[in-house]
Amino acid sequence: MNQPAFHEMLTSLSSAFSPSAPIDQQALFSGRLSQLIDVVNAVNQKGQHAILYGERGVGKTSLARVLTSLTLATQKMVSASINCDPQMTFSGLWQRVAREINFHVEKQGIGFAPDVTQQIVSAAGMLPEVVTPDDVRYMFSRLPKALIVIDELDRLEDFSVTELLADTIKTLSDHAVDVTILLVGVADSVDSLIKEHASVERALVQIRMPRMSPPELHDILVKGYSKASMSIAEPARNKIADLSQGLPHYTHLLGLYAGQRAANMGVSEVRMEHVRTAIDQSLSKAQQSIIGAYHRATASPQENLYCQVLLACALAQQDNLGTFAAVDVREPLTRIMGRHYDIPAFAQHLNKFCESDRGPILRKSGTARRYRFRFENPLMQPFVIMDGIKRSMISDSDVGR
Repeated sequence: MNQPAFHEMLTSLSSAFSPSAPIDQQALFSGRLSQLIDVVNAVNQKGQHAILYGERGVGKTSLARVLTSLTLATQKMVSASINCDPQMTFSGLWQRVAREINFHVEKQGIGFAPDVTQQIVSAAGMLPEVVTPDDVRYMFSRLPKALIVIDELDRLEDFSVTELLADTIKTLSDHAVDVTILLVGVADSVDSLIKEHASVERALVQIRMPRMSPPELHDILVKGYSKASMSIAEPARNKIADLSQGLPHYTHLLGLYAGQRAANMGVSEVRMEHVRTAIDQSLSKAQQSIIGAYHRATASPQENLYCQVLLACALAQQDNLGTFAAVDVREPLTRIMGRHYDIPAFAQHLNKFCESDRGPILRKSGTARRYRFRFENPLMQPFVIMDGIKRSMISDSDVGR
């Protein structure tokens, strides 16, 4: 492979695989057709709004970006997208939204046959300093059709902001204002939004984003490599999907590193040997927050099972909410250790993982004898599995197929 072709391939790989940023190109956004249709239906119905919820890292922001791009390409409307932060107030939230909105107005010239010109006007300044839900309604009643994306709803710490958001959605719906509010957050966001506002449910389509299926992850890889005039062998494609555990971040990360390794070796087909190299790179370049949380959870001056139990948690069978029970940890831990382990042997480890001294790296819910666990950060699960492979606690054949 000549030097220009090599550099072109690397550039194409970097643009096709985006582990650090949400995808906003429709051609590279795979799957999620059902969720996309649900949100599009909400956009096209006056008085209807939506909340997109699911675990972190499943592609909610990517879907919101693709939707915005599609909507603006097919409809004449305005849009704004903001991210929430812990210090955000209700007034600050809507002031930030207004600042993002620009729309066209016609201005009549002077004279007998005046020209009509179009001017771009900002919505900033259309709201008072202290904003109420009715102020938001009044602003949007004066604007063209709009789509407003409010992302990372779960980061709001002031419950009064969530209460006022629910009131706003109800007010906009009751007055059939031609605007769609798309809220994006985790499952807890839905609970907090409607807990004290049951009446808002009829105006709010609740759309769950599950982890991506293997075919959807395969689609990411095939589309990404085709953009770089590359391909991927079936075993390598299956292995990347298995390691990703339904999280597109790792599909993009492993896809990028495996593709670059193949290009460095002068081949255009990604194979298992390239995936194994990509695992090492993914671990060495993981987010510091992931690495730090992992070491905090497993470090101990004495010999213990923390690494093995956490790996067993990562391999445990999960339900569609990403949770597992202690009994689900028993089989993978037995496989890792090569001898039978029952729940009393590792129950204390599970509880420790839920305490501040070790993270918490897991979150516990439910009642005694019926506790369910899930990773506090879903991105930790594939990291733990890949670390287990690198340490030879398991082989890559122990994951998935």
